[in-house]
Amino acid sequence: MHYLRILLFTLVSIALGSCSGPVENKNLTAVMPVYKDSLYLQDYSIKYELGSPAVTMAFTDRNGVVQVLSKDGILRPNGGYFLHHGQLIPDRSYRPLGDKNIAAMTLYREQFIYLDDLAVLSNAWAGSLYLGHDLPHADLIQAGTDFDFLISDGKTLQFLSRDKAPWKAELETDSVVQIRYQKETNKFWILGQNSISTFDATTNTFRTAKKKERMTAFDLQGDRLVIGTPKGYFMMDADIDAQPGAIQDKLPVTEITWVETIGDNVWFGSPLGAFKKRDDGKFDYYYGKRWLPGNYVTHISKGKDNSILISTDGGLAQIVFRPMTLYQKAQYYEEQVRKRHIRLGFNASLDDMENGNVDTGRLSDSDNDGLWTSMYLAAEVFRYATTRSDEALQNCIESMDAMERLFNINDVPGFPSRSFERSGYIEQLHDPDRWQHTQDPEWDWKSTTSSDEAIGHIFAYGVMAELMENDLKQRAITLIDTLMGHIVDNDLYLVDFDGKPTTWGKWNPEYVNARPVMVGDRKINSSNIIAMLQTAYHFTGKEKYKEKAFDLMENHGYLENLMRPMKEIGRAPEDADEWSKMLSESWNHSDDEMYFLGYWGLYRYAFNDTLKTKYKEAILDHWEAERPERDGAWNIITALTGTPEFDLDHAAWYLREHPMDLITWNIKNSHRKDIEFIEPNFRKQTIKEVLPPDERPVQRHNANMFRLDKLGPEGTAEYSAGDIWLLPYWMGRYLGVISEPMAE
Repeated sequence: MHYLRILLFTLVSIALGSCSGPVENKNLTAVMPVYKDSLYLQDYSIKYELGSPAVTMAFTDRNGVVQVLSKDGILRPNGGYFLHHGQLIPDRSYRPLGDKNIAAMTLYREQFIYLDDLAVLSNAWAGSLYLGHDLPHADLIQAGTDFDFLISDGKTLQFLSRDKAPWKAELETDSVVQIRYQKETNKFWILGQNSISTFDATTNTFRTAKKKERMTAFDLQGDRLVIGTPKGYFMMDADIDAQPGAIQDKLPVTEITWVETIGDNVWFGSPLGAFKKRDDGKFDYYYGKRWLPGNYVTHISKGKDNSILISTDGGLAQIVFRPMTLYQKAQYYEEQVRKRHIRLGFNASLDDMENGNVDTGRLSDSDNDGLWTSMYLAAEVFRYATTRSDEALQNCIESMDAMERLFNINDVPGFPSRSFERSGYIEQLHDPDRWQHTQDPEWDWKSTTSSDEAIGHIFAYGVMAELMENDLKQRAITLIDTLMGHIVDNDLYLVDFDGKPTTWGKWNPEYVNARPVMVGDRKINSSNIIAMLQTAYHFTGKEKYKEKAFDLMENHGYLENLMRPMKEIGRAPEDADEWSKMLSESWNHSDDEMYFLGYWGLYRYAFNDTLKTKYKEAILDHWEAERPERDGAWNIITALTGTPEFDLDHAAWYLREHPMDLITWNIKNSHRKDIEFIEPNFRKQTIKEVLPPDERPVQRHNANMFRLDKLGPEGTAEYSAGDIWLLPYWMGRYLGVISEPMAE
């Protein structure tokens, strides 16, 4: 926590003091909307684990001290900060408390109040507060005013006060669940399983009203009660004779274990996480180890510095809400990538972690090392073009070194390897059968490169060739020519070490046009190869690239293929070949990634204005189909066409709502009652409105944003923000649709 606070304050200084403005992007001629990068509240979790027993409750006093009550006594958080789990250890700060049978805690005037089997007591006020009681099994306490307290053992209520007469009564036909205090009326509210009661501390008046619903937790929100049940919650006026409102059951979880009003927000605990009601009536849902050490919530309270303490069966979570700009978030992610996600210059994942501990992971190879690194490299080029950051330039150089070596580490002219690694580890790498030995006994390289990598390469090199002014520009042009020369010279195939085309490196009309018109591969391969050929011609001036592109468009229908509306893409007919059927079982979200990366070269380097107009039509048609996913990258890339309508608000939402914790924790949403499910469909959209990124599984842009659950081994990997987040952010900055951070 201390470490992260220092980091974030440092980022504020960087953001407000040393950030350059974006380079003017003269190719955007329309009047574009701009997201003003002002402070918003970024949430993240600090977790303190405890195996057993479960945490009962936790509070923070006026000094910022946190105490946690468990069946083993009072505990305190130790050692935790963001991404590094802490522990709950015995609180030995005041030894005499260890000898007391403390059953409950609360706060009064921001000081800790304890309830044991003999008294209500505190270490504040020089320890002078000590009010004896005769309920040895009392485990509920609520503070009132003027050192007044109401306690209960579940059946009997006892009022204790320094100055007022004591009072005692039994809840004859019900059990006490919880007690709250209403300052405005000087009343204690008592929730039973099937009743609501009040005790007026001024007149010693006790009233009870029966309710039909079984009730589990409650709190006051202004002059209303918010009451949880096993089937949702209802509200009623804070009047013992008021009628309860209708049950609200469109919730993430309907079984309510705790209700807490904090500021203007109402928080709910459940057996499956916690959730907060938003101003728009929807809920922010905190489930799983991204947020909580255990999912059964026993207590919620206000923490220090705008944080929330959530007690669970697995320990304590502190949900922190930190004022932050997108630029500050970008600076955090830049550090995340450099510290934990650079393998030989590649943008890599951290794998084989132990329970989310980022210090235990290893940098992993990937089929898509070239693709993920292309996206990160392009992000750093945009960053450099926007800020002239020396750090961004050095990042570009190091990743470019890795990208170049993909070509020269193997003996196939112009063929980019998928990856490379030191020899002796093949059996420990992904897909060991794809790895080949080099002439250098120290190194191996990975074969079978696909079209995903090819379009990623050309996208990144095109961005670099356009925006860089140093030798990286020429190096990028050389690699564009190297790769595209290989593809054109090999009849529009990527030809591997064995002299055969790779499975997915095929743009030849014989392959592309063998697919029925509704099969997505026919459209995507046509779109990508034209974008790649245009990029090659734009930067090399070699006529063979232009001639090949026009041959494909004029003689083989590639322009028609790439212009085909997305609504016409679907499953192959029954009489189609098996390969086409396999390709079109459902929408391939990796295709979206390939399309949109290709759109940079398709639109930006169009041969003429007539084609550019057509390409824009195709891009906007695709964007329209993708709008429900609210993907930050797709919306920002669409802005390159100059259209003023590209869902900038959704792009900013994606960037704000993306979790800072990119660890592969288990996520579950399919049980939720507050989301509207839709019928199974070709695009695999499961619900009507996509969930925020911090409520769904961590994933790259090539995944289905409507995926609801991720179950299985968890906490074993951390994804890099280099391609997931930094690419849309820095492209948005370069295109001028995201502002530099606003001074507050």
